[in-house]
Amino acid sequence: MSLMEIKNLNKSFGGLSAVIDFDFRLEQNELVGLIGPNGAGKTTVFNLITGVYKPDSGIIVFNNKNIAGLPPYVICSLGIARTFQNIRLFNNLTVLDNVKIAAHKDVSYGLFSSILRTPAFFKGEKQIEADALKYLEIFKLDTKRHEIAKNLPYGEQRRLEIARALATKPTMLILDEPAAGMNPQETKGLMNLIEWIRRDFNLSILLIEHDMSLVMGVCERIYVLDYGQIIAEGLPEEIRNNKDVIEAYLGEEVE
Repeated sequence: MSLMEIKNLNKSFGGLSAVIDFDFRLEQNELVGLIGPNGAGKTTVFNLITGVYKPDSGIIVFNNKNIAGLPPYVICSLGIARTFQNIRLFNNLTVLDNVKIAAHKDVSYGLFSSILRTPAFFKGEKQIEADALKYLEIFKLDTKRHEIAKNLPYGEQRRLEIARALATKPTMLILDEPAAGMNPQETKGLMNLIEWIRRDFNLSILLIEHDMSLVMGVCERIYVLDYGQIIAEGLPEEIRNNKDVIEAYLGEEVE
């Protein structure tokens, strides 16, 4: 049984079809890419999976549960975490607080304890901080725990966003163009990081990315979206040589 299976997913905005009969599957511990030209509907698919948008029709089955139309916080609690194409940190909070917020998903104390500052509250907060620091250490951000997030260099902000996502302890991680704005050396480092995350955290990963060297370098299978529809699916080598894919990217018919 696949970790995630999507069938006949559709979404329109004002009569414009953004996603059309989208079918997709993701296995346990698999790393799959979703690529396509600008405006193909890739981020819309991500937003449908994570509950930002409600689909017009279709099902999204995750761990044997149809999550289509559920609110984002419920989907996160079920084990799906994501990053964003444009980094979305709590810019005016510290690096540590950004990750602690994510770790609060599994808080052990209740509202009563938080208001009255009971021993259970302080014990829970101590554990959350320890968990958050663990993720910062993994991503080599622990020495900057007290810095304001917006003051970090771009690459470190990306790492912080991924650390925050992992702090929710997901079984599936969705990365929306994580290499955006990175130079080739940073992209190579990101490639190694993604492979390491999948292996050490035992995660399934869905990746949207325009950098073909990254996609071809880490993904086991690739889906190609064009005008809201899947036009190809297969191994990286198959996608690289697919005439429909080349035509979609170049905008001209390939002989």
